[in-house]
Amino acid sequence: MGITASQVKELRDRTNAGMMDCKKALGETDGDMEAAVDWLRTKGLAAAAKKSGRTAAEGLVGVAVEGTKGAVVEVNSETDFVAKNEKFQEFVAAVSTLALDVDGDIEALGNAAYPSGGTVNEKLTDNISTIGENQSLRRTATISVDQGTVVSYVHNAVAPNMGKIGVLVALESAADTAVLEGLGKQIAMHIAAANPMALDADGLDADMLAREREIAKAKAMESGKPENIAEKMVEGSMKKFAKENALLSQLFVMDNKTPVADVVAQAGKEAGTEIVLKAFERFQLGEGIEKEESDFAAEVAAAAGA
Repeated sequence: MGITASQVKELRDRTNAGMMDCKKALGETDGDMEAAVDWLRTKGLAAAAKKSGRTAAEGLVGVAVEGTKGAVVEVNSETDFVAKNEKFQEFVAAVSTLALDVDGDIEALGNAAYPSGGTVNEKLTDNISTIGENQSLRRTATISVDQGTVVSYVHNAVAPNMGKIGVLVALESAADTAVLEGLGKQIAMHIAAANPMALDADGLDADMLAREREIAKAKAMESGKPENIAEKMVEGSMKKFAKENALLSQLFVMDNKTPVADVVAQAGKEAGTEIVLKAFERFQLGEGIEKEESDFAAEVAAAAGA
């Protein structure tokens, strides 16, 4: 099949590999974008690309904390201009608070009673007609502790408790609230920057691990090493991948040398009581959504009948 320039550009944007390497990868994989990414990585020409880190939609991520429970929501819009609209921000703030009671159920959130009357979905429909742009309630999640604190953090907030990256951190402990909030804020900032895929290695997605293992095997085979050495190379690669993508084993961004698990353990020692990093949530605006890129010149030509 023919490989288009737009396919080469997309692959290059995702992997930072050279243009000719991207073209060759697409040719080798019959234009399959995911297979082409893996082909480049097998050849050592691209780093792992976290699809979840790709921002491809506008709107806002909002967070809310009440007692020992926290919620995070994502509300999308067509343009960033709407995200700066006061009416839209008021909606995100209200919905974030309402999300505390739905335990991650987006349908229940849409049907929840809105403070000014009607349901959240009805208010959203009203906003669409008033603001003049399509909007959607995309997803929500909650975390909680029996004893301790849930800390929220928004990276580069555009308004209180809302921005493009929202993080929640749940710390289970009898330690002083001020201590937990300080620790939680630092960990949340780490999560915003490091984008861990799971709390620990056991929580990493099985399908993703299988894919990483196949890539590691292909690299080991191409090295020409004996089979027993190649197997050790694969296991080493998998341990490294898990260490770099599970929160507790990641190196803390504040010093880039101490595992997050050790940071938490030390904080508990200093507080005189155990602190457990129980859970976290990280929402990045638009992650996993493919945003259509329009060719303005082509649109004008089509409209003119060219």
